[in-house]
Amino acid sequence: MLQELVGALVGLGAVGLVYLAAAARVVKQYERGVVFRLGRVLDPARTPGFTMVIPGVDRLRKVNMQIVTMPIPAQEGITRDNVTVRVDAVVYFKVMDATAAVINVEDYRFAVSQMAQTSLRSIIGKSDLDDLLSNREKLNQGLELMIDSPAVGWGVQIDRVEIKDVSLPDTMKRSMARQAEADRERRARIINADAELQASRKLAEAAQQMADTPAALQLRLLQTVVAVAAEKNSTLVLPFPVELLRFLEKAQQPAVGEAAPHGTEPPPAKPATTGPAHTAPVHTASAPAGDGSTDGHTHPAGPPATAPPEEAPPPPRGGDRTAPPPPPQPASGTPPVTTPGPPAS
Repeated sequence: MLQELVGALVGLGAVGLVYLAAAARVVKQYERGVVFRLGRVLDPARTPGFTMVIPGVDRLRKVNMQIVTMPIPAQEGITRDNVTVRVDAVVYFKVMDATAAVINVEDYRFAVSQMAQTSLRSIIGKSDLDDLLSNREKLNQGLELMIDSPAVGWGVQIDRVEIKDVSLPDTMKRSMARQAEADRERRARIINADAELQASRKLAEAAQQMADTPAALQLRLLQTVVAVAAEKNSTLVLPFPVELLRFLEKAQQPAVGEAAPHGTEPPPAKPATTGPAHTAPVHTASAPAGDGSTDGHTHPAGPPATAPPEEAPPPPRGGDRTAPPPPPQPASGTPPVTTPGPPAS
Protein backbone atom coordinates (compact mmCIF):
# COMPACT_ATOMS: atom_id res chain seq x y z
CA MET A 1 0.00 0.00 0.00
CA LEU A 2 2.71 2.37 1.00
CA GLN A 3 4.80 1.45 -1.99
CA GLU A 4 1.92 2.14 -4.35
CA LEU A 5 1.41 5.55 -2.79
CA VAL A 6 5.08 6.40 -3.13
CA GLY A 7 5.05 5.32 -6.77
CA ALA A 8 2.02 7.51 -7.50
CA LEU A 9 3.68 10.51 -5.89
CA VAL A 10 6.82 9.95 -7.89
CA GLY A 11 4.77 9.72 -11.10
CA LEU A 12 2.89 12.89 -10.29
CA GLY A 13 6.17 14.66 -9.59
CA ALA A 14 7.61 13.54 -12.89
CA VAL A 15 4.51 14.68 -14.73
CA GLY A 16 4.71 18.04 -12.94
CA LEU A 17 8.36 18.45 -13.92
CA VAL A 18 7.56 17.69 -17.53
CA TYR A 19 4.66 20.14 -17.47
CA LEU A 20 6.81 22.80 -15.87
CA ALA A 21 9.52 22.31 -18.45
CA ALA A 22 6.99 22.59 -21.24
CA ALA A 23 5.25 25.67 -19.80
CA ALA A 24 8.30 27.66 -18.74
CA ARG A 25 9.47 30.46 -21.07
CA VAL A 26 12.19 33.09 -20.77
CA VAL A 27 11.81 36.48 -22.49
CA LYS A 28 15.03 38.44 -22.97
CA GLN A 29 15.48 42.07 -22.09
CA TYR A 30 15.28 43.35 -25.71
CA GLU A 31 12.26 41.17 -26.56
CA ARG A 32 8.53 41.15 -25.92
CA GLY A 33 6.38 38.04 -25.89
CA VAL A 34 3.02 37.89 -27.66
CA VAL A 35 0.91 34.97 -26.39
CA PHE A 36 -1.76 33.34 -28.53
CA ARG A 37 -4.22 31.23 -26.51
CA LEU A 38 -6.38 29.15 -28.78
CA GLY A 39 -5.70 31.71 -31.54
CA ARG A 40 -6.55 34.79 -29.50
CA VAL A 41 -3.97 37.35 -28.41
CA LEU A 42 -3.57 37.87 -24.71
CA ASP A 43 -2.94 41.44 -23.67
CA PRO A 44 -0.60 42.73 -22.59
CA ALA A 45 2.52 41.24 -24.11
CA ARG A 46 4.81 39.34 -21.81
CA THR A 47 7.63 41.43 -20.34
CA PRO A 48 11.27 40.32 -20.09
CA GLY A 49 11.98 37.58 -17.60
CA PHE A 50 10.49 34.21 -16.67
CA THR A 51 6.91 33.50 -17.78
CA MET A 52 4.56 30.53 -18.00
CA VAL A 53 2.28 29.34 -20.79
CA ILE A 54 -0.12 26.47 -21.04
CA PRO A 55 1.48 23.74 -23.11
CA GLY A 56 -0.62 22.80 -26.08
CA VAL A 57 -2.97 25.77 -25.55
CA ASP A 58 -0.77 28.83 -25.58
CA ARG A 59 1.80 29.77 -28.23
CA LEU A 60 4.41 32.40 -27.42
CA ARG A 61 5.94 34.54 -30.18
CA LYS A 62 8.90 36.72 -29.33
CA VAL A 63 9.41 40.08 -31.06
CA ASN A 64 12.77 41.85 -31.16
CA MET A 65 12.54 45.47 -30.01
CA GLN A 66 16.05 46.51 -31.04
CA ILE A 67 16.82 48.99 -33.84
CA VAL A 68 17.16 47.13 -37.11
CA THR A 69 19.59 48.30 -39.81
CA MET A 70 18.28 47.34 -43.23
CA PRO A 71 20.11 48.21 -46.48
CA ILE A 72 17.92 49.25 -49.39
CA PRO A 73 19.02 47.71 -52.70
CA ALA A 74 20.26 50.14 -55.34
CA GLN A 75 17.39 51.59 -57.32
CA GLU A 76 17.83 52.93 -60.85
CA GLY A 77 15.65 55.82 -61.92
CA ILE A 78 15.44 59.02 -63.93
CA THR A 79 15.58 62.33 -62.13
CA ARG A 80 13.36 65.29 -62.87
CA ASP A 81 16.02 66.77 -65.15
CA ASN A 82 16.24 63.50 -67.19
CA VAL A 83 19.45 62.04 -65.76
CA THR A 84 19.72 58.29 -65.17
CA VAL A 85 21.13 57.49 -61.72
CA ARG A 86 21.45 54.54 -59.34
CA VAL A 87 20.80 55.32 -55.68
CA ASP A 88 21.12 53.03 -52.69
CA ALA A 89 20.22 53.84 -49.09
CA VAL A 90 19.90 52.38 -45.60
CA VAL A 91 16.93 52.55 -43.22
CA TYR A 92 16.95 52.30 -39.42
CA PHE A 93 13.74 51.26 -37.69
CA LYS A 94 12.47 49.53 -34.55
CA VAL A 95 9.24 47.92 -33.31
CA MET A 96 7.27 50.04 -30.90
CA ASP A 97 4.17 47.82 -30.54
CA ALA A 98 4.93 44.11 -30.56
CA THR A 99 1.29 43.06 -30.81
CA ALA A 100 0.62 45.29 -33.84
CA ALA A 101 3.84 44.15 -35.53
CA VAL A 102 2.68 40.54 -35.23
CA ILE A 103 -1.02 40.96 -36.01
CA ASN A 104 -1.26 43.83 -38.49
CA VAL A 105 1.42 42.69 -40.95
CA GLU A 106 2.62 39.26 -41.96
CA ASP A 107 6.34 40.14 -42.07
CA TYR A 108 7.13 43.66 -40.96
CA ARG A 109 10.77 43.42 -42.10
CA PHE A 110 9.84 42.54 -45.68
CA ALA A 111 7.09 45.20 -45.67
CA VAL A 112 9.49 47.91 -44.53
CA SER A 113 12.03 46.85 -47.18
CA GLN A 114 9.53 47.04 -50.02
CA MET A 115 8.14 50.36 -48.83
CA ALA A 116 11.67 51.79 -48.63
CA GLN A 117 12.45 50.73 -52.22
CA THR A 118 9.29 52.25 -53.66
CA SER A 119 9.75 55.45 -51.67
CA LEU A 120 13.34 55.74 -52.84
CA ARG A 121 12.27 55.47 -56.48
CA SER A 122 9.62 58.08 -55.93
CA ILE A 123 12.15 60.45 -54.37
CA ILE A 124 14.51 59.97 -57.34
CA GLY A 125 11.80 60.90 -59.83
CA LYS A 126 10.79 64.03 -57.89
CA SER A 127 14.30 65.40 -57.34
CA ASP A 128 16.95 67.01 -59.51
CA LEU A 129 20.48 65.73 -59.85
CA ASP A 130 21.88 68.67 -57.91
CA ASP A 131 19.53 67.89 -55.01
CA LEU A 132 20.66 64.26 -54.93
CA LEU A 133 24.29 65.34 -54.80
CA SER A 134 24.19 68.35 -52.49
CA ASN A 135 20.84 68.47 -50.65
CA ARG A 136 20.68 64.97 -49.21
CA GLU A 137 19.43 65.98 -45.77
CA LYS A 138 16.18 67.26 -47.21
CA LEU A 139 15.76 64.12 -49.31
CA ASN A 140 16.47 61.93 -46.28
CA GLN A 141 13.71 63.66 -44.32
CA GLY A 142 11.24 63.29 -47.18
CA LEU A 143 12.13 59.62 -47.60
CA GLU A 144 11.72 59.03 -43.88
CA LEU A 145 8.24 60.56 -43.91
CA MET A 146 7.19 58.47 -46.92
CA ILE A 147 8.24 55.22 -45.23
CA ASP A 148 7.03 56.11 -41.75
CA SER A 149 3.47 56.96 -42.80
CA PRO A 150 2.32 53.36 -43.49
CA ALA A 151 4.72 51.85 -40.94
CA VAL A 152 2.91 53.49 -38.03
CA GLY A 153 0.00 51.04 -38.40
CA TRP A 154 2.44 48.13 -38.33
CA GLY A 155 3.77 49.08 -34.91
CA VAL A 156 7.09 50.09 -36.48
CA GLN A 157 8.84 53.44 -36.08
CA ILE A 158 11.33 54.62 -38.72
CA ASP A 159 14.29 56.03 -36.86
CA ARG A 160 16.18 57.51 -39.84
CA VAL A 161 16.90 56.99 -43.52
CA GLU A 162 20.23 57.81 -45.20
CA ILE A 163 21.13 57.87 -48.90
CA LYS A 164 24.48 56.13 -49.18
CA ASP A 165 25.64 56.52 -52.76
CA VAL A 166 24.54 58.07 -56.05
CA SER A 167 26.03 56.37 -59.11
CA LEU A 168 26.22 58.44 -62.30
CA PRO A 169 27.03 57.41 -65.89
CA ASP A 170 30.62 57.91 -67.04
CA THR A 171 29.62 60.55 -69.59
CA MET A 172 27.86 62.55 -66.90
CA LYS A 173 30.90 62.31 -64.64
CA ARG A 174 33.15 63.67 -67.39
CA SER A 175 30.71 66.49 -68.13
CA MET A 176 30.56 67.47 -64.47
CA ALA A 177 34.36 67.34 -64.23
CA ARG A 178 34.68 69.71 -67.21
CA GLN A 179 32.09 72.04 -65.69
CA ALA A 180 33.91 72.12 -62.37
CA GLU A 181 37.23 72.72 -64.12
CA ALA A 182 35.79 75.61 -66.12
CA ASP A 183 34.28 77.14 -63.00
CA ARG A 184 37.58 76.90 -61.13
CA GLU A 185 39.43 78.44 -64.06
CA ARG A 186 36.91 81.30 -64.16
CA ARG A 187 37.40 81.98 -60.47
CA ALA A 188 41.18 81.82 -60.87
CA ARG A 189 41.07 84.39 -63.66
CA ILE A 190 38.85 86.69 -61.61
CA ILE A 191 41.21 86.44 -58.66
CA ASN A 192 44.21 87.10 -60.92
CA ALA A 193 42.52 90.13 -62.48
CA ASP A 194 41.65 91.48 -59.04
CA ALA A 195 45.25 91.05 -57.96
CA GLU A 196 46.46 92.88 -61.06
CA LEU A 197 44.05 95.73 -60.33
CA GLN A 198 45.26 96.08 -56.76
CA ALA A 199 48.89 95.87 -57.87
CA SER A 200 48.36 98.55 -60.51
CA ARG A 201 46.81 100.86 -57.92
CA LYS A 202 49.73 100.36 -55.57
CA LEU A 203 52.21 100.94 -58.40
CA ALA A 204 50.41 104.13 -59.36
CA GLU A 205 50.64 105.36 -55.78
CA ALA A 206 54.33 104.45 -55.68
CA ALA A 207 54.96 106.25 -58.98
CA GLN A 208 53.19 109.36 -57.68
CA GLN A 209 55.28 109.26 -54.52
CA MET A 210 58.51 108.87 -56.51
CA ALA A 211 57.46 111.71 -58.81
CA ASP A 212 57.01 113.97 -55.80
CA THR A 213 60.37 112.86 -54.33
CA PRO A 214 62.98 112.24 -57.08
CA ALA A 215 65.51 110.92 -54.56
CA ALA A 216 63.24 107.97 -53.90
CA LEU A 217 63.87 106.70 -57.43
CA GLN A 218 67.61 106.67 -56.86
CA LEU A 219 67.19 104.84 -53.56
CA ARG A 220 64.98 102.29 -55.26
CA LEU A 221 67.62 101.84 -57.97
CA LEU A 222 70.33 101.22 -55.41
CA GLN A 223 68.10 98.79 -53.55
CA THR A 224 67.51 96.84 -56.78
CA VAL A 225 71.27 96.69 -57.44
CA VAL A 226 71.88 95.36 -53.91
CA ALA A 227 69.17 92.71 -54.35
CA VAL A 228 70.66 91.55 -57.66
CA ALA A 229 74.23 91.51 -56.32
CA ALA A 230 73.20 89.29 -53.38
CA GLU A 231 72.60 86.33 -55.72
CA LYS A 232 76.36 85.78 -56.27
CA ASN A 233 76.00 86.47 -59.96
CA SER A 234 78.97 87.06 -62.23
CA THR A 235 76.96 89.58 -64.26
CA LEU A 236 75.45 92.64 -62.67
CA VAL A 237 72.47 94.16 -64.44
CA LEU A 238 72.41 97.90 -63.89
CA PRO A 239 69.11 99.48 -64.91
CA PHE A 240 69.37 102.78 -66.73
CA PRO A 241 66.63 105.26 -65.80
CA VAL A 242 64.53 106.58 -68.64
CA GLU A 243 64.41 110.01 -67.01
CA LEU A 244 68.14 110.43 -67.65
CA LEU A 245 67.62 109.82 -71.37
CA ARG A 246 64.88 112.42 -71.44
CA PHE A 247 67.15 114.90 -69.65
CA LEU A 248 69.93 114.35 -72.18
CA GLU A 249 67.46 114.73 -75.03
CA LYS A 250 66.18 118.05 -73.64
CA ALA A 251 69.76 119.27 -73.12
CA GLN A 252 70.70 118.42 -76.72
CA GLN A 253 67.83 120.35 -78.31
CA PRO A 254 69.14 123.91 -77.33
CA ALA A 255 72.63 123.03 -78.65
CA VAL A 256 71.20 122.18 -82.05
CA GLY A 257 69.17 125.42 -82.05
CA GLU A 258 72.32 127.54 -81.46
CA ALA A 259 74.21 125.92 -84.36
CA ALA A 260 71.38 126.64 -86.82
CA PRO A 261 69.38 129.75 -85.90
CA HIS A 262 65.73 129.77 -86.56
CA GLY A 263 64.77 131.11 -90.03
CA THR A 264 68.04 130.25 -91.81
CA GLU A 265 68.81 127.23 -93.89
CA PRO A 266 72.22 125.56 -93.84
CA PRO A 267 74.20 125.71 -97.15
CA PRO A 268 73.71 122.64 -99.30
CA ALA A 269 76.48 120.16 -99.23
CA LYS A 270 78.58 119.67 -102.34
CA PRO A 271 78.08 116.32 -103.95
CA ALA A 272 81.12 114.14 -103.84
CA THR A 273 82.46 112.93 -107.16
CA THR A 274 84.39 109.79 -107.75
CA GLY A 275 86.35 108.50 -110.70
CA PRO A 276 88.75 110.25 -113.12
CA ALA A 277 88.16 113.87 -114.08
CA HIS A 278 86.85 114.60 -117.56
CA THR A 279 87.22 117.77 -119.58
CA ALA A 280 84.43 119.43 -121.44
CA PRO A 281 84.38 118.87 -125.20
CA VAL A 282 86.18 121.59 -127.22
CA HIS A 283 85.87 122.57 -130.83
CA THR A 284 88.56 124.10 -133.16
CA ALA A 285 87.96 126.39 -136.10
CA SER A 286 90.17 126.01 -139.24
CA ALA A 287 90.87 128.61 -141.90
CA PRO A 288 89.40 128.25 -145.41
CA ALA A 289 91.42 126.31 -147.96
CA GLY A 290 93.67 128.31 -150.34
CA ASP A 291 94.44 131.07 -147.86
CA GLY A 292 97.89 130.56 -146.53
CA SER A 293 97.83 133.49 -144.21
CA THR A 294 96.85 133.16 -140.65
CA ASP A 295 96.38 135.93 -138.26
CA GLY A 296 97.11 133.82 -135.18
CA HIS A 297 93.71 134.59 -133.60
CA THR A 298 90.82 132.33 -132.77
CA HIS A 299 87.75 132.56 -134.88
CA PRO A 300 84.44 131.21 -133.89
CA ALA A 301 83.24 128.35 -135.96
CA GLY A 302 79.83 127.04 -136.75
CA PRO A 303 77.99 124.64 -134.56
CA PRO A 304 80.28 122.70 -132.26
CA ALA A 305 81.33 119.27 -133.29
CA THR A 306 80.28 116.36 -131.24
CA ALA A 307 83.10 114.87 -129.17
CA PRO A 308 83.84 111.22 -129.68
CA PRO A 309 82.39 108.92 -127.01
CA GLU A 310 84.72 107.87 -124.31
CA GLU A 311 85.73 104.31 -124.05
CA ALA A 312 84.31 102.33 -121.19
CA PRO A 313 86.87 101.21 -118.61
CA PRO A 314 87.87 97.56 -118.75
CA PRO A 315 85.84 95.20 -116.58
CA PRO A 316 87.34 94.36 -113.23
CA ARG A 317 89.30 91.16 -112.89
CA GLY A 318 88.48 88.34 -110.58
CA GLY A 319 85.10 87.88 -108.93
CA ASP A 320 84.39 91.59 -108.54
CA ARG A 321 81.28 92.28 -110.67
CA THR A 322 80.55 95.71 -109.33
CA ALA A 323 79.71 98.18 -112.11
CA PRO A 324 81.94 101.30 -112.27
CA PRO A 325 80.39 104.60 -111.31
CA PRO A 326 79.00 106.67 -114.19
CA PRO A 327 81.08 109.66 -115.35
CA PRO A 328 80.00 113.04 -114.05
CA GLN A 329 77.86 115.10 -116.38
CA PRO A 330 78.68 118.74 -117.07
CA ALA A 331 76.60 121.25 -115.27
CA SER A 332 73.57 122.49 -117.15
CA GLY A 333 73.88 125.93 -118.66
CA THR A 334 77.70 125.77 -119.21
CA PRO A 335 78.63 126.88 -122.78
CA PRO A 336 80.96 124.69 -124.77
CA VAL A 337 84.65 125.73 -124.74
CA THR A 338 86.38 126.22 -128.13
CA THR A 339 90.14 126.21 -128.73
CA PRO A 340 92.06 127.32 -131.85
CA GLY A 341 93.10 124.59 -134.17
CA PRO A 342 96.20 124.36 -136.44
CA PRO A 343 96.24 126.57 -139.56
CA ALA A 344 95.31 124.96 -142.80
CA SER A 345 98.22 124.44 -145.20
